[in-house]
Amino acid sequence: MLQNFKSYITAHSKISEAQFDKLAQNLKYRKVKKGEFLLREGEICIYSFFVSHGLLRSYTINELGKEHIIQFAPEDWIITDRSSAFFNQSSELYIDAIEDSEIVFVSTEFIKEISDLDQEFTSFNNRALHSHILHLQKRVNLLLGATAEQRYLDFIKLYPSLTLRLPQWMIASYLG
Repeated sequence: MLQNFKSYITAHSKISEAQFDKLAQNLKYRKVKKGEFLLREGEICIYSFFVSHGLLRSYTINELGKEHIIQFAPEDWIITDRSSAFFNQSSELYIDAIEDSEIVFVSTEFIKEISDLDQEFTSFNNRALHSHILHLQKRVNLLLGATAEQRYLDFIKLYPSLTLRLPQWMIASYLG
């Protein structure tokens, strides 16, 4: 059930199996169906979502009803609305399942407790946060100044396994 997430955590920390098992009490594991929402605009995001199996996306919907996909999360990726979670404010994002998926709901308590136990995980978590910021900055720069071809090549580089799993309209929405 939690094996993929456990492997992910132990690869980036020095947490023992016993410590993980104790911390896992703050985790939820759930199967979600294609199209099921994990977060909707206006809700406060209280979890990060680790994808054990399947595929998620985050996106916004503009006033005309057009979707703008921000991020995809295939297996072994984490997706969340960091602004909502960190600042405890209403989300501007939707997060839903593109495929039937198996998700670990990671609470902020879990992150805090594992960070308190293991400095290596804290360092990894900080690098992951900075990597996320880097990705978002690059994404904004590509949307503002890159050609459609450059944006597509970057998409393939970032998500090499997704071109056959996603409908073309979702790729187009992501590319802007």
